Formats: sequence, structure tokens, C-alpha cells
Amino acid sequence: MAFPTAVNSQITDSVTQSNVQVLGTAPAIAMGNLYQATAQALANAAHNATLAQQQMYVTAQAATTAGVALLYSLDTASTGLATSTILKS
Repeated sequence: MAFPTAVNSQITDSVTQSNVQVLGTAPAIAMGNLYQATAQALANAAHNATLAQQQMYVTAQAATTAGVALLYSLDTASTGLATSTILKS
């Protein structure tokens, strides 16, 4: 209990207890905020990794398709050139 003052001692006690409660819960709230921020950061990292992996797969598929198309077109072009050369002679 606080020292006697001009204010009612019950009011003083009430304010004091409220302040003590705020100070007592501050560390728990701070840790909760830290855990929430850490969880959000890890979730963002996992999401970014998944997105990068998906983009890599799309790029690899496009490169493979372009490479296969190039291989088929080179074979066709060389065959066509050889055929036209044979037919001209």
C-alpha cells in the first residue's frame, strides 16, 4: 500500500497495481511479438524459396524445349540441304 496522500488510498492502490500488471506482462508481450515476427520472416523465406524453385523449373523447361526444337530443326535443315544438293547435280 502507498503512503498516505491526499488521494484516496484505494485509488492509489488501484493505479499502482495496474502499473505493476503492465510492467509484469511487458516481457511476455515482447517475447510474443518476437516469436510472431520470427515466424513471419521464416514463412516469407520459405515462400520465396518455393517461388524461386518454381521459376527455375519454368526456365529449365523452356530451355529444354528450345534445345530440342533446335536439334530437330538442325537435322531437318541439313537433310533438306543435302537433298537439294543431290537433286541439283
